[in-house]
Amino acid sequence: MAKQMLIDATRGKRTEKAPWVPYAGVNCAFLIKEQADIFFKDPDLLAKGVVAAAETYHADGIPLLFDLSVEAEAMGCEVEYWKDNVPSVRSHPCQKETPQELGLALPDRNAGRWPVIFEAAAKAKPQLDKMDCAMLGLVTGPLTLASHLAGVRIFTALKKKKEFAHAVIEFAGQLCAQATQFYIEMGCDIVALVDPVASQIRPEMFAEFVTPNCQAALKVIHDAGKTSSFFICGDCTKVLEEVCKIGTHGFAIDEQMDLTFVRDIALKYKKGFGGALKLTLALSLGLISPREDALINLAAGGTQGYTFAPG
Repeated sequence: MAKQMLIDATRGKRTEKAPWVPYAGVNCAFLIKEQADIFFKDPDLLAKGVVAAAETYHADGIPLLFDLSVEAEAMGCEVEYWKDNVPSVRSHPCQKETPQELGLALPDRNAGRWPVIFEAAAKAKPQLDKMDCAMLGLVTGPLTLASHLAGVRIFTALKKKKEFAHAVIEFAGQLCAQATQFYIEMGCDIVALVDPVASQIRPEMFAEFVTPNCQAALKVIHDAGKTSSFFICGDCTKVLEEVCKIGTHGFAIDEQMDLTFVRDIALKYKKGFGGALKLTLALSLGLISPREDALINLAAGGTQGYTFAPG
């Protein structure tokens, strides 16, 4: 019942214990001794890597792919690949013009690396099901995706050129909904909108630009009867209540956040919550004991809607 336990926790329900989700990402390539630039383009390697990570880490759920360049690349953005890291977006078509002015259209499932990801999902899903491990689909959130389309200009536009900002982010929201539909078709049990840069804006801007442009994607998830989440990075203290108001079943935060504070907000809004294991200080650098860090987080998170995961 590991998969169902994770779904229940994400939906804010009490579980026998906290389920565990390693956000393996590029580490999947490392586990099977492949270079990341090759791994992210090969469906067989993608499937092999995510299954290997699920087995190695005894996961209750695992992302099919943790790469926030997928949607941008399908839109024609230039993407640079690295041997030991995730791809990075290098060009931004909407730096001077809106998607509407450029005549941009939503790509179909044959664009970019979507065919690779569909094939990888078809190979990985049956194997993950046998392990009772949930498959997560991670969609690039609207503000982060807008920053891929328009570059850093989008952040000043939120205040100084709102019409431009709304146009770009609304298009990004439509693209999120389309990517969400793809992950639903792949058979993902949980779909999360991943918007790391959303912690950098004020609550009122979050409510104006991020929240409404998540709704189309959330409708796709909920209409399919699947479970939704919202992942955010950095110190999101000032926007955490806005995160809870988006409409997802749950959310996840990173290692900078105090998990006790996060837990109390999540319980207030009856949301699932996850994260806070110190990926950098404990797991990567070993500056603090990973075991002690794990015990602290498990104690703080409890078993009411908590998913144990890296921050």
